[in-house]
Amino acid sequence: MGKHIITISRSYGSGGRQVAKALANKMNIHYYDKELMQLVSLEHGINMSIVSGADEKHEESRFKKYSGSDIASPSSKKYLSKDNIFNMTAGIIKDIAAKDESSVIVGRCAHFVLQDDPNVVRVFIHADYDDLIENAIKYDGCDRDEAIRRIDRINKERAAYHKYYTDHEWNDARCYDLCLNTSKISIEKCIEVIEEYLKILDSVK
Repeated sequence: MGKHIITISRSYGSGGRQVAKALANKMNIHYYDKELMQLVSLEHGINMSIVSGADEKHEESRFKKYSGSDIASPSSKKYLSKDNIFNMTAGIIKDIAAKDESSVIVGRCAHFVLQDDPNVVRVFIHADYDDLIENAIKYDGCDRDEAIRRIDRINKERAAYHKYYTDHEWNDARCYDLCLNTSKISIEKCIEVIEEYLKILDSVK
């Protein structure tokens, strides 16, 4: 199989992280999720709590479309800003994509950061609302009320983050190559669909 950078965007509670992990394991390729934040912290010397506080969150209602902006210097007042941390994360995502190997990257607008990369495959994982609740309870061990609060808060944050940096709606199918509903097909079937899609791409290159 050829080189593929598979970006997984996901609604909270959809099982998107489970799809991404299982896909990476099955294909025996690198998986990046929270690891991206750890790399930002290590490479730029920023406390992990600050990096995590900017992770897939943005309170601004306006948008600032990502355009490969330079990273501010440590002496700048903007060094610890959410925009600068996003630029740091984007830089690491580009470094990962530049390697001569396939990988799975979760979230962080990676599909948009890598939009000009011919090897990128953009996947969005979602599910029906009732299943989001059940999955949040199952995977995170919270009760129903807390699951609903998390779904509403986290998905709202992810949507705002995506809109801010891409000027596109997070759940717009036109942003992705594949949109898979885990209420309709299992995680295992999602993986099969993605793998089959990769084979088709390889066959037409």
